Parts: sequence; structure tokens; C-alpha cells
Amino acid sequence: MTTIRRFCCDDLLRFASVNLDHLTETFNMSFYMTYMARWPDYFHAAVNPGDRVMGYIMGKVEGQGESWHGHVTAVSVASEFRRQKLAKTLMNLLEEISDKMDKAYFVDLFVRASNMPAIRMYEKLGYVVYRRVLRYYSGEEDGLDMRKALSQDVDKKSIIPLKRPITPDELEYD
Repeated sequence: MTTIRRFCCDDLLRFASVNLDHLTETFNMSFYMTYMARWPDYFHAAVNPGDRVMGYIMGKVEGQGESWHGHVTAVSVASEFRRQKLAKTLMNLLEEISDKMDKAYFVDLFVRASNMPAIRMYEKLGYVVYRRVLRYYSGEEDGLDMRKALSQDVDKKSIIPLKRPITPDELEYD
């Protein structure tokens, strides 16, 4: 049985196996700790009965006005725990917090343009490609900014795709 709970400091010492995937972006410890301190409602772990970290989601809320949104900074599931809908469960939790608690207009995330399995999963969850960000990943690979409108965005304005790609320096929030 899987338990979803807030990510805690001890998890930082036990989640390395989740980050082994070459597509998972990893950060330094102070980055993770900043998220735990500033946006604890947006940082959750999926753990098994032995308290092993199976996956996690890390995000935040940012922007202003109709650009107020939840942001998925990272979502990752260890390879041996994939295909159990853990990523979907974690994404749904972040979306619900963004929608109900913070009254955000949308949730967004960035994904490598080459990561077709992730893109398909996000599309199944209702995300659309809002824009392409040229050379977003390490100045080499393009990223896709994908969005899902929430209940505050009645007219779904936040997900109308941009007609042209942008560069990282044109991003409003980073």
C-alpha cells in the first residue's frame, strides 16, 4: 500500500534512487530545502510500507493576476514503481492544492521535447502544449511549457497556445 505524505528532511537522504533516471532534473540540497520551507503543500512523497520513497512531486505557486498558477518543478517515480499511476496521483494532488487552496488559474510544467512518454502522460492528464522554449535544457534541448486550466480560468485563456517559440530569457517566471 502506498502512502502519499508531505516530503520531509529525512527524505532528502533516501530519495536518490528516484533521481537516477537520466530525464529527471536534480538539484542541490538547499534547493530542495527551500521548496520544503516555502511551499510545503506542494512537496509530497509517495512511500511504500517500509517508508521507501517511491516517487515525489515538488512544486510551487507563483505569478499574479490571471497568471497566478501552480508550477510543477519536478515529478519523478523510481523505475521499479512506474506504471502504478503514482505520477498521476501526485499530479492530481498538486492540481487540487493549486485549484482549491490557492485559487490558481492553471498549473504548468516544463518537459523535454524529446520525452514522449512524459508528454503523452501529461496529455492524458489534460495538459496542452502552451509554448516551446528553445534550448531550455542545458542550452541544448528545447522544452515544452505544458499547461492545464483550473476552475478559476473559466474561459480557458491560460491554455491558448502561443504561435511562436520563445527563448528562456523571455520566460516570465523561472
